[in-house]
Amino acid sequence: MKAIRHLAALLLLPASLHWAGGGTAPAQETEKSVPADSPSSQQTLRLDDVVREALEKNPEAQSALHTVNALERRVPQARALPDPVASVGWAGNLAPFSIMSGDASSYRGVTVSEQFPYPGKLKLQGEIASKEAEAARADYEAVRRRVTADVKAAYYDYFYFDKAIQTTSQNKELLEKLSQIAEAQYRVGKGMQQDVLRSQVEISLLVEKLTVLEQQRATAQARINTFLLRSPESPLPPAAEVMPSTMRYSLAELYSFAADNDTAVLRNRRMVERGRLSMALAEKQYKPDFGVGYMYQQRAAQPDMNGVTFSVNIPIFYRSKQRQGVAEAAEGLLSAEKMRDNRLNEVRFELKQQYLASQASEKLVSLYSKGVVPQSSLALESAMSSYQVGKVDFLSLIANFTTLLAYETDYYRQLADYQTALARIESLTGIAVGEDTNSNPGTPVPQPATEEQR
Repeated sequence: MKAIRHLAALLLLPASLHWAGGGTAPAQETEKSVPADSPSSQQTLRLDDVVREALEKNPEAQSALHTVNALERRVPQARALPDPVASVGWAGNLAPFSIMSGDASSYRGVTVSEQFPYPGKLKLQGEIASKEAEAARADYEAVRRRVTADVKAAYYDYFYFDKAIQTTSQNKELLEKLSQIAEAQYRVGKGMQQDVLRSQVEISLLVEKLTVLEQQRATAQARINTFLLRSPESPLPPAAEVMPSTMRYSLAELYSFAADNDTAVLRNRRMVERGRLSMALAEKQYKPDFGVGYMYQQRAAQPDMNGVTFSVNIPIFYRSKQRQGVAEAAEGLLSAEKMRDNRLNEVRFELKQQYLASQASEKLVSLYSKGVVPQSSLALESAMSSYQVGKVDFLSLIANFTTLLAYETDYYRQLADYQTALARIESLTGIAVGEDTNSNPGTPVPQPATEEQR
């Protein structure tokens, strides 16, 4: 933007500047006040506020949380004893609860029984249910991280299109002034018609670019509104200024963080633990369960009777049941272990991909801000000065102008890509990887669930 201000100063340099033949440059425009509804006077859209609201409203995150709550309710059920069984009966007459007089074998009675699984089975069932709830907790955290990363990516795109439109619009205004100068020279016979036509073509190209940018900005705005459960057409204020963060960790450290905190890795580890518990439970199925029952009977002209029964199941079909159950659990454990190892391998690739993207964008951001844009600005200023005294042709001036515009918009594109790559890395590692200057002070970055939460 500094380059644009310099160019504006050159374009609006002396209102009394006389071209050869007595022509004058366009009169200098007076400075206009900023409209009340201009971007600079509107409330800005802050990244933290968008992320917070999206997480609070996201239906997928709420659904995942309810799934966690449902599975946590399953844990006490799995640890509970089977429901006791109560039964009533009679013998002698068909009439309900009647006793045949004179027959000592006729009776009516009540029986209550309870089954007691072999010691350790209920505990294992509870631990298995607990691991399933912990895996669902990792799924919930994965949704939160993905939503956070997607919201940040949409926000940075929105920021880029804001800046690109602003930069292109200002350049269009300056190019229009440049076209007026070329036209003034042509009218007095000191310029060529092709200069005027070329400037008009460049203005048309900028109008075309603005049209595309405005469409893309509207798409980014609709994307953000979708995350916030608003109408796609809901207006949004301009994005707050984005400053490049600084990566604080090496790639090796990021690998370590991802191995510990990646939600898919955490989920697969819980499923491996569940598989081991399922193996232990399957092996305990060889052990018999026990039952205890109490019976009370009333008999005709006989004393009431009380009875107690003990029962035990005998796993005689172990070849087709218990043995196959153990084999099933073993296959499930192997599957979970392979899924864990595969995810560890995948997350390293995804992390390396985002890390390389962030490093490339960071270098380009630095190159554009410290080298290319300032140098292009100086080249344009020099070309403008030379053009005003007739030492540089109009086509060279236009070439410098369009080059500077391209580099300025490329700077914001690379800045948005850099911040998006950092957001993806944070999603994989579960930690804030950059010294972020874009968030409100004290606002925590979404972190992985703690062991207590899991």
